[in-house]
Amino acid sequence: MKSILITGVCGGMGHAAAERFTAAGFRVFGIDRRQSCDLPIRYFSADITDEASVREVKDNISGETERLDGILHFAGIYNLDSLIEISEEDFIRIFDINLFGIYRINKAFVPMMGNGGRIVITSSELAPLDPLPFTGLYAITKGAVEKYADSLRMELNLHGISVSVIRPGAVKTGMLGASTESLEVFCKKTKRYACNAENFRRVVDSVETRNVMPERIADAAFKALTSKRPKYVYNINRNPLLRLLSVLPKHLQVRIIAAIIK
Repeated sequence: MKSILITGVCGGMGHAAAERFTAAGFRVFGIDRRQSCDLPIRYFSADITDEASVREVKDNISGETERLDGILHFAGIYNLDSLIEISEEDFIRIFDINLFGIYRINKAFVPMMGNGGRIVITSSELAPLDPLPFTGLYAITKGAVEKYADSLRMELNLHGISVSVIRPGAVKTGMLGASTESLEVFCKKTKRYACNAENFRRVVDSVETRNVMPERIADAAFKALTSKRPKYVYNINRNPLLRLLSVLPKHLQVRIIAAIIK
């Protein structure tokens, strides 16, 4: 029986992936910050921003299996804020979870993987695109995640371990609710952009209306772990308008966004 580790396992995408792999006969170890999780898996409540917490989970899992065949990264947070108004604490926190959390998990658990092991990292459709206003920090972290994944792939390929990235657009999970809540908070607290926030809300709503179920992401993760030749990148539900905007010259992007939001 193959064993895998899933972070953010109680969230929409992680939960769907755990169900998908469990049904296929995999042994699933799961990590999340919640105290409990309604899945038939070996679950650990842990904080990926805490090295000691990650190390404790690793010690427990290594006592139950000598090898992991896959690591799936779904833990992450969404942030919507102004780059000149966001607090330093919040600025650092999103990096700590979205980027450094992946680093900590891989550092701890890759030694349990051997030739043929697979790592799947969840990015975002925003990572390769030019950022929109107020989503910049989230896009920056996801861009850094993809550069990290590319570098990690180069290194782990020397040990026969593959690294794939899933690049989803809007997914019907709690993250959509989190983005709406983050937008509400931003609209209420911003002092520099009060006249623009409501217009930007309509832009966000139009992007998130075109969403897919988390099972689509679980299917991509399953392919990444079981295909003979996994893809480097799996694009799911990318928004065509965002892609079109990003291929325009920079000066046109700036003018278009200003016209829409002002």
